[in-house]
Amino acid sequence: MGYFEVPEIDYSRYTNRQLAAVPLALLAVALLVLAGGWVVYGTPVQLGMDFSGGSELTVQTSTPEGDIPAAFDEEPESIQSIQTEDQYIVKFPAADDVDGEASGDGENRLTQLREQAASNLQPIEGSDEVVLSASSTSASFGLETLRTALLGLSAAFVGMSLLAFVLFRTFVPSIAIVVSAFSDVMIPLAFMNVVGIPLSLGTIAALLMLIGYSVDSDILLNNHILRRSGSFYESTYRAMQTGVTMTVTSMSAMFVMAISAWAFGIDLLASIGIILVVGLATDLLNTYMLNLSLLRWYKFEGVAR
Repeated sequence: MGYFEVPEIDYSRYTNRQLAAVPLALLAVALLVLAGGWVVYGTPVQLGMDFSGGSELTVQTSTPEGDIPAAFDEEPESIQSIQTEDQYIVKFPAADDVDGEASGDGENRLTQLREQAASNLQPIEGSDEVVLSASSTSASFGLETLRTALLGLSAAFVGMSLLAFVLFRTFVPSIAIVVSAFSDVMIPLAFMNVVGIPLSLGTIAALLMLIGYSVDSDILLNNHILRRSGSFYESTYRAMQTGVTMTVTSMSAMFVMAISAWAFGIDLLASIGIILVVGLATDLLNTYMLNLSLLRWYKFEGVAR
């Protein structure tokens, strides 16, 4: 059985500015990417069907992927091949966005799309069924869902911030936790923009999990340094033995989940897994570089001196 040993880093070799520079630079780049997403999409991150609305068909057909759009009266937004042979997910934009005008209610539109797929796509040999599943979300319902999801995400972040201030009751250690958690969310969001993962209910859940992971590792570090016996660096290493082991173990589990989900064509789970891997790697930087530099300044140069 393998054993993971946390390296003992000689932090005394680095200044506080050097430690904070890397995570802060990554955060700055992430914010620039999100600003660019706002310009391109009208939102910081591209919205999935859960929030933007639209229709989705899962079809099984021997028709080549390049010929599938011709089967429908309107152009699909995307066609995604599933790992299972001859199966595709065909997505259409919200009805109100087609040609700039409404095209009937969602149920009628979904029925039309199903009929067009059944009539114009060739079934695979040995099966008469082309459309395996179909779903539709209106643009207005998607917008309301987005508001609710963002409210939940904001409430979680505010609650985490209040918890930090209640636990430590001093500004610098508490703000270090808040800044780290903020960066732990922003950098994965920017990563989603770069690789094309849309914001959905599933990815919102992943971001909520990251807030929890971030608070856990940051509070562990703060508690060891501020409330436990021993020198600053001894306390840091004790916290790292637990915190780094937990984070690396979680990253490994999420990576395996992402690979397995990708192999079986479960895109949502694959997206959640890769977002958590990126977020947990970000948390290592923010906790043991950014947060640590702020705590060291607080202990040796700030008001705690």
